Amino acid sequence: MRIASVNAWGGAMCDELLAWLPGSKADVVCLQEVTRTPGLTGWTRFADGERVLPQRADLLADVRGALPRHQAVFVAADSGPVSDGDGARHRQDFGLATLVAENLPVAGVESAFVHGEFADHDEWTVTDRPRVALAVRTVDRAAGRAVWVVQVHGLRDPRGKGDTPARREQAERLAALVGRIRGPRDLVVLCGDFNLLPDSETFGVLAGAGLTDLVGAADTRTSRYPKPVRHASYLLVSDVAAVSGFEILAVPEVSDHRALILDV
Repeated sequence: MRIASVNAWGGAMCDELLAWLPGSKADVVCLQEVTRTPGLTGWTRFADGERVLPQRADLLADVRGALPRHQAVFVAADSGPVSDGDGARHRQDFGLATLVAENLPVAGVESAFVHGEFADHDEWTVTDRPRVALAVRTVDRAAGRAVWVVQVHGLRDPRGKGDTPARREQAERLAALVGRIRGPRDLVVLCGDFNLLPDSETFGVLAGAGLTDLVGAADTRTSRYPKPVRHASYLLVSDVAAVSGFEILAVPEVSDHRALILDV
């Protein structure tokens, strides 16, 4: 089973992302920063007072078009206004999408907010936006083992990626979700854009939940990210012996984050 995870950057590099996804051969695709704007396609403009970014109106639909035989699960962390090419405002949902190949059963779905709760913003905020984790259970029939694939987009803080009380609580909520869903023989894979440094106390909390990080201090950013701190995305497993391959893709570039590829 192959699992891919990448922060999709709101679809800012949509053409590259959609061209890469089918060829990745991923059975389970985990995407962060996925957009959904009911009744709208094409491009939108996102602004939060600090940044102005191009975003796809409905990246979820774009990705489903690229992977038409995958089963899609989407959960929104929050929503807020975006503008179309004519300046009209629309409500856009922002969250996580997990897509599972048609030959694999979706045997369970869980989600939990790891920071805050769902918010409908009048205007996007720079700080303290809610964060949700999405867990999808499938079955590796060859191994006779259930696999929980959990993804999260961790709290962003303009002050940096250092530890804070909010991030500690986020880690504890994430560990609690893993502990609640995991069966005795289940393999758990946890991935996503954690927005953390490699020495974060979060990894100690997750180690207490039986998860081992495979990324460490490796560079998980692409040339599209100009800042010097190159750490953001991580992938953890509950059974290192189940791993048959792991790669952090430097090419192709499909976002300002590198994609993580795990074979189990």
